[in-house]
Amino acid sequence: MTTLKSKLKEDLTTAMKARDELTSSTLRLTLTAITKEEVGGKTARELSDDEVQKVIAKEAKKRREAAEAFAKGGRTEQAEREKREGELLGAYLPQQLSDDELTAIVASAVDEAKSAGAEGPRAMGAVMKIVNPKVTGRAEGGRVAAAVKKLLAG
Repeated sequence: MTTLKSKLKEDLTTAMKARDELTSSTLRLTLTAITKEEVGGKTARELSDDEVQKVIAKEAKKRREAAEAFAKGGRTEQAEREKREGELLGAYLPQQLSDDELTAIVASAVDEAKSAGAEGPRAMGAVMKIVNPKVTGRAEGGRVAAAVKKLLAG
C-alpha cells in the first residue's frame, strides 16, 4: 500500500475515533474514489503516490466547484461544508504555487519557446509542453493556461 493511501486510512481511523463527521465522510469518499480508480480498467492495480495525489486533487477540485455552485444557488451552509472538505483534502496535496512563482515559470517557458521559433498565440501548445512537467500537482491547468495566454498576448 502506498504511503499516502495508508496515511489517509490512518487519518480516517483517527477521525472516526474522534467522531469527526466531516473529516471521516470526506476521507471515506476520497478512499472510495481511489479504490474505484484502482479497480477501473482491465486489471486491478495498486496506485502510486503520484496517482493517489491526482485522485485527491480531482476530489478537491470537485469540492471547490460544488461550493461555488451552492453559493450561487444561495445554499450557504452546504457551500461552506464543501469548502471545508476541499480545504481538508488540500492538506494532502503539495503546496500550490503562488501567482508570482507561476508567472516566473511561465515567463521562462515563453522565452524558451520563443528562442525555438514559436511566436504569438499559436505558441500556446509549445509553452504548455514546457510548463506542465514543472507545475504538475502544484497548479491547476486552468490557472496555468490563463497565465500562458496572458504572457503570450503581451
